[in-house]
Amino acid sequence: MTADPQTIADIDLIQRILPHRYPFLLVDRVRDIVPFKSAVGLKNVSINEPHFQGHFPGMPIMPGVTIVEAMAQTAAVMVGVSAGLADKEFLVYFMGIDSCKFRRKVVPGDVLELHVTATRGKPGAKVWKFDGRGEVGGELACECSFTAMMDLPADRPADRPVEAG
Repeated sequence: MTADPQTIADIDLIQRILPHRYPFLLVDRVRDIVPFKSAVGLKNVSINEPHFQGHFPGMPIMPGVTIVEAMAQTAAVMVGVSAGLADKEFLVYFMGIDSCKFRRKVVPGDVLELHVTATRGKPGAKVWKFDGRGEVGGELACECSFTAMMDLPADRPADRPVEAG
């Protein structure tokens, strides 16, 4: 008898997979995880986020680069949950961002849904490619393709451990 795959990651599990912390942890929950294939991240956009102080005063708009980063974090959580990488010092690095388009402003009060699908990659692979879509209320805000390298402690030389903090 096999256990059902985990389909949801709450903030506690996300923090056990990703090294990111405030103010750069940009996903609050991940749902609809299909192992090694797809997931939907949720980002509750709040006026309290530090980038809104300067982007833009009087008209706060979530920077596009943070939307793309939130997609990448969602993809990393999907791979991390699928591969059982909680508490494993898992790191992910951008290798490329392609065909990125922004279609709608994302503002405080929005719930940004981050739909990611793996288009290349398999269990144990280092290089993965994803398609991502950011939506607010079903309306497209951003879309792109991105490539990432998965880095596990076993892949790192012993003289380059991840530092805590």
